[in-house]
Parts: sequence; structure tokens; C-alpha cells
Amino acid sequence: MTTASGRVWHGVTAAVVAIGVVTQCLVSATSSGGEGFYRENPERVLNVFAYFTIQSNLLLGVTCLLLALGAGRQDSTLFKTLRLNGVLCIAVTGIVYHLVLAGTDSPTGWGWVANLLLHTATPLLGVLGWLLAGPRGRTSPRIAGWSIVFPLLWLAFTLIRGEGTGFYPYPFVDVGDHGYGQVLLNCLFVALLFLALAAGATLLDRRIGRRPVER
Repeated sequence: MTTASGRVWHGVTAAVVAIGVVTQCLVSATSSGGEGFYRENPERVLNVFAYFTIQSNLLLGVTCLLLALGAGRQDSTLFKTLRLNGVLCIAVTGIVYHLVLAGTDSPTGWGWVANLLLHTATPLLGVLGWLLAGPRGRTSPRIAGWSIVFPLLWLAFTLIRGEGTGFYPYPFVDVGDHGYGQVLLNCLFVALLFLALAAGATLLDRRIGRRPVER
């Protein structure tokens, strides 16, 4: 894929993320007051951003937008880490949703549209965009190590917040239902998946990076 077409791909990915997140916020804002853990606005809309799905989409969308615009310090450790985070987190979002969570909900209407965009379209666009358009040479074992920080921070935030509010965004992190032992074990499996993807991305980036890039 050429540099120009890669920027277009990243731009489209960022646009799909934005449409998906905005649609989900509108769905949450206008849903029946009796639905969900938080029954009133703005808490109901703000709670949308507690979901790993939304945060991984935002990471992907922001980094893709910067790539599309050619903006930001893209050779910095911070950007490289956030770029890898966006790709890995959106991959984990797609995998975990379709293997574990898909049968736990049945959205309809615009909720179905948001669900499709955030759990299926953006994971495909994000991973394919990284494979086809890169940019290459931005991943290393050190960057892969830094990339685990964000998921760990999300987990810590989720468990601490859940202890105080009783709200857990996903069944597999619900301490009230499963206890800390089972929840930590569930998170360990997800962490191992994340680390495997990070290691695979590092190796694959090196292999693909040896090929000449058309400009």
C-alpha cells in the first residue's frame, strides 16, 4: 500500500471510530431511563467511556487521525506505544467480544449499528490498516513492554471504581458475581492474549519492514 493510500485508510478508520463512539453515546443518552446501571444523564453517557471497547477505539482513532494528517511526533516513544496500544487493544476488543461477549447482549436499531462499528468494523480496519499501511519500524520489545501499561491501568481503574459503585462493565470482571480470584484469573488470560499479540506484532513488524515500501 502506498503512503498516500495508507493515509486515506487511517483517515477512514478514524472516521468510523468517531461515528461509532458518537452513535453509542447518543444511544446511551436516549435509551429508556430504566435501562442500564446508571439511569440518569449525564452519568449514563459518561459511563460509556469506562468500557475498554470505547477506550480502545479512541486510542485507535486518535493515532490513526494523527497518521492520516502526518501530525504529531510519530517517532517518539509515546506515540509508538499509543499506536501499538491502539492496534492491540482493538484486536483484543474484537477477539474477546466475538468469542466471549457476543452472546450476552442483543442490541437493536442504532445500538446494533454502534455495536457493529465498535466491535467488528474498527477491529478489522485497525488491524488490516496496521498490516497493510504500517507505519513500519515503530514496534520493539521495549515498546511492546510499555504497551501493557494501559490495559493494567484500565483494569486497576475498573476494579477500584467497581468496588465503590458496584458497576463492572463486563461479566468477566464482575467481582460481585465471581470474586477477585476468578476475576484476576480471567484478566490473566486476557493479559496473556495481549502479550502474545504484542510479541507477534513485534516479530511481524520486523518481517514486513524488510520489504520495500512503495511511495
